[in-house]
Amino acid sequence: MTRRTFITTVAAAVCVLGLAGCSSGGTSSADSGAASAPAASAPSSGMLLDQQATTVLEQPLAYPKGAQAQVSSTIVELQPGQATGWHKHNVPLFVYVLEGTLTVEYDAGVTKEFPAGTAYMEATKVFHNGVNKGSGVVRVLVTYMGAEGLTNTTKRP
Repeated sequence: MTRRTFITTVAAAVCVLGLAGCSSGGTSSADSGAASAPAASAPSSGMLLDQQATTVLEQPLAYPKGAQAQVSSTIVELQPGQATGWHKHNVPLFVYVLEGTLTVEYDAGVTKEFPAGTAYMEATKVFHNGVNKGSGVVRVLVTYMGAEGLTNTTKRP
């Protein structure tokens, strides 16, 4: 992954999380003929969402080796009563719950609830099923820290 791609991915995540003002463009001084407005002031401090060395099942984090690193992200939305289906992740992934409460059942016999505002590292190589047991929508930002050629997610056969 190039530095520019990484910065773009992080900037997009920051915009999604609402941690900074983001815009989709605007007019430049060349377009409007007027002087540009001063840039918005930078935040005085960042907000650390989470800092972990293990997954929710106490697995040590281990990044894939032998291939070019590749970071990708998606927003998963579950309606009330909807589930992700049983699956596992082959690479580390960071999860941030944007809205609602996500309930995750793990093959290891553990069930965990993650309310909005929770950030965590998901279990790797353990089948699990995310469920929206609430009455409102659940939205989560998922960021995979994989490598080229590796499948991020495998559905249970």
